Amino acid sequence: MLSIQDLQVAYGGIQAVKGVSMEVYEGELVTLIGANGAGKTTTLKAVMGLLPFKKGDILFRGRSIKTMPTWDRVKQGLVMVPEGRGVFARMTIVENLQMGAYLHDSKADFERGVDYAFTTFPRLKERAHQLAGTMSGGEQQMLAMARALMTQPKLLILDEPSMGLSPVLTETIFQVIDKVSKEGMTVVLVEQNANLALQAADRGYVMDSGNMLMTGPADMLLQDPKVQEAYLGA
Repeated sequence: MLSIQDLQVAYGGIQAVKGVSMEVYEGELVTLIGANGAGKTTTLKAVMGLLPFKKGDILFRGRSIKTMPTWDRVKQGLVMVPEGRGVFARMTIVENLQMGAYLHDSKADFERGVDYAFTTFPRLKERAHQLAGTMSGGEQQMLAMARALMTQPKLLILDEPSMGLSPVLTETIFQVIDKVSKEGMTVVLVEQNANLALQAADRGYVMDSGNMLMTGPADMLLQDPKVQEAYLGA
């Protein structure tokens, strides 16, 4: 579904991504792990068209999207929940969900989307008319994910969904990730908690200093001594 081919990204005089390649197949949950500054978020931003890249190509569903603007990538079903959530603080939860559904004209589709969001995140239903900016960080993360799901994505990218959250809320977020993955959605997950990410994923990639170091089944990477020492605190 997604093919990143020899991607190189530089900005501010820094070569942040140095020839990265990565494949994501339909229905998979793939995680990309690595230390801060490894180039993970830069890679995601290039995939979404938020950063230009000087070499390589990105294919989505067999088609190059190298020159495609971000909004058209979203229309094609490529959707990202960014690091830091990015909710519309002065809008209510329902209004944020409406923004996620702007591509779909059907009132029935919108109502089904809201029902799914409120079933998946019951806390959002309790606060449906609360301003997003007055919610906790965990609630805002739930809203950011719910808003992304309103677009009916074909591939959902999650950038650091557990950042700044308590263990309880982190568990809730990962339960939702597991739920949408088991329902058949293709997911790319970037996550500092490498242990949780690899437990959730089908396959994993390990990135360091702009390079792709390793790839393989997630359970294999969990048992790899180098991964354990560098990223799992072993």
